[in-house]
Amino acid sequence: MTESVRWSAGTTDASPEQRVPEWDGDHLHDMSTDAAAGDVELGIDPAELADEDLIREMHSLHRTRLDTLRHATDSALANHLRRTAELETEYLARYPGREIDPNRLRDE
Repeated sequence: MTESVRWSAGTTDASPEQRVPEWDGDHLHDMSTDAAAGDVELGIDPAELADEDLIREMHSLHRTRLDTLRHATDSALANHLRRTAELETEYLARYPGREIDPNRLRDE
């Protein structure tokens, strides 16, 4: 993650990734080392989800994103960031040539 402009300016405001100690910027944790450290795996491995379940899980996380960012504990936000990254990484691995909506393209 890039540094927040506010963080770089020397104020105490920081991005969620900078504020949350559990977030180390590495979206793909090695679950074998996490389990050895006593951490509990949260959620089903995205690779094991059927396509419909993967989409449903991503939809749920995106629907709750703003509320989690604004009101959740640091730990809950860290879990939300981690899970979102895991699910989106799996989605992109399954659909590397995903359909691009021409209406979402910007003129360069």
